[in-house]
Amino acid sequence: MNDEHPEIEFCINSNYRLQYEEAQGCYVLLYPEGLVKLSDTAVEILKRCVEPISCDQLIKQLQKDYPAAETLEDDVRDFGLTRLVRNG
Repeated sequence: MNDEHPEIEFCINSNYRLQYEEAQGCYVLLYPEGLVKLSDTAVEILKRCVEPISCDQLIKQLQKDYPAAETLEDDVRDFGLTRLVRNG
């Protein structure tokens, strides 16, 4: 994420698809070369990136749902969304 431009919106790249995979019993991120199983944390972040969202909005939504998560802001900023999403 880019701290210098908090107004930039992120959205899952159109080449990727987030979906629940019955066979795997978990959420996966599908991309042209394959798929990756996602952790619960990754799913909660990426679900909010289906529509364009700013870093600040994303953090506020997550803090509302997970108020006890003390390192949430740093975790989201370190997640590496720029690899999975495109600017809106």
